[in-house]
Amino acid sequence: MRWDRGRRSDNIEDRRGDGGGVGFPSGRMGGRIGIPGGRAGAGGFGLIAIVVVALLLGVDPSQLLQGNFGDSSSSYVPQAPTSAQEEQLKDFVSVVLGDTEDTWHEQFRSLGSTYEEPKLVLFSGALDSGCGSAQSAMGPFYCPQDHKVYLDLSFFQELSDRFGAPGDFAGAYVIAHEVGHHVQNLLGVMGKVDSARGGSSDTGADSLSVRLELQADCLAGVWARNADRARHILEQGDIEEAMQAAAAVGDDRLQREAQGYAVPDSFTHGTSEQRVRWFKHGFDGGRIGGCDTFSASQI
Repeated sequence: MRWDRGRRSDNIEDRRGDGGGVGFPSGRMGGRIGIPGGRAGAGGFGLIAIVVVALLLGVDPSQLLQGNFGDSSSSYVPQAPTSAQEEQLKDFVSVVLGDTEDTWHEQFRSLGSTYEEPKLVLFSGALDSGCGSAQSAMGPFYCPQDHKVYLDLSFFQELSDRFGAPGDFAGAYVIAHEVGHHVQNLLGVMGKVDSARGGSSDTGADSLSVRLELQADCLAGVWARNADRARHILEQGDIEEAMQAAAAVGDDRLQREAQGYAVPDSFTHGTSEQRVRWFKHGFDGGRIGGCDTFSASQI
């Protein structure tokens, strides 16, 4: 990915020195890249499997605990850079976020609307967010309550080492997916889905949760297409890196790695094949309107 000369976003909030909350959040996160979990016993998950998923792969907090969101804030002192590599990653994140801003400003103008830029919070270990307390093990997530994306930079190494999805554009896909949730929030999609779910758990291969996540994958593809058209950011192999990352976090693959088999009734993000296909669909079409996973008869 050609990112070195890209515009840096002003919307990075560095909270790597915050030692905020611990434990899992008390409410439902708006959207995550897709490291699924579930209630103990639900969909074939036992307690041991849940612990394994929590420690090794991360947990979807909406499947563990239910409760109300509370606005949460904390004072913090930003941590000094731990390494030159980490600062380069921060620079990379800033460029990718800036590029999503440029793309979505353009796309929203074409719809006669105005794009509101999200903040991206860098943290390490644990912190308090507008959606409750969070841990790095959960993976990147978007909180609709405070319009912020949360990311621990160590996830990029995990994406490469644990999930077998290396490359800068694999990381860019992760950021673009979470920003895709912000786009859904601005368009009112997340609110409609929450209303339809009625506060209950929503899982399964054809669930609203899966359709919401696949739409975020599609929107990540829309960003990639339009960003490349405008700023020529793509290099050979970049789209393959993104698709490899999308496949790596499919529900079926993660469940098989965690427990040896997949349970479609507990899916929250979609299969590897679906995630790749919808990212590619967004990239090929390049339009928000092409990402209507909710009207698709077959996802």
